[in-house]
Amino acid sequence: MPRTIVITGASSGVGLAAAEQLAAAGHEVALVGRTPERLEAAARAAGNARTFRADFEDLDQVRDLAAQLLEAYPRIDVLANNAGGMVEHYRRTKDGFEATIQSNHLAPFLLTHLLRDRLTGGTVIGTSSQAHMRGAPDPADLTGDPGRYQSFPAYGAAKAANILFAAEAARRWPEITSVSFHPGVVRTNFGAGKAIRFFYKYAPFLVTPEKAGALLTWLATDDHLADGAYYVGHEVKTPARHANDPALAARLWEASAEATGVRE
Repeated sequence: MPRTIVITGASSGVGLAAAEQLAAAGHEVALVGRTPERLEAAARAAGNARTFRADFEDLDQVRDLAAQLLEAYPRIDVLANNAGGMVEHYRRTKDGFEATIQSNHLAPFLLTHLLRDRLTGGTVIGTSSQAHMRGAPDPADLTGDPGRYQSFPAYGAAKAANILFAAEAARRWPEITSVSFHPGVVRTNFGAGKAIRFFYKYAPFLVTPEKAGALLTWLATDDHLADGAYYVGHEVKTPARHANDPALAARLWEASAEATGVRE
């Protein structure tokens, strides 16, 4: 049965590959991205899919995005929180948070809450990473210290937050299936700084966006996912200890709710 699937970060890489595959299979796909030109190209590649523009470093744009999606779709079967990335230098958003944790965690946290009623009976998928092993989020400090900022640990902490969010959502929202996954080390334009971008484009062992997109496609269409689980490939894996801590997940949830102004 065709599903309505919203994919953020859908104008390139894993998100675009999954959007193309899902559209080809007959599903209705909504593409979310930042850049109009790239979104237009992605829409054509995904069979003229509908597009929505939002910059996740601006929570007001996330709220506007949610309003548009609520108006467009009476039901959303799948929300793929796929947008995110690594920020090379410390940057504080206009909302007052460090840009990595906002774009990778706080923005999708807010979007998911705003779409929650439409997602009843559906699935929320968070694109995490094995990089989550390199950092842990601090719920007491979502602003960060410019003097101590390092891009990879900050990214790792945000990816750990994705895993913690999925696990805590499974505990709090039994009416929605929530999972996170590691797509593999994907060959994309991803990365902060020239050296990291070079690695993600040219290292010989990288996963293609099409293969990673196929994993997201499977997660979006499988009816037997383990609620709250972290997937690597098609298997449930145990994440690093800090990303498997219910107490930290609960503290992060409460801090994120306060930061984004959502109410349960």
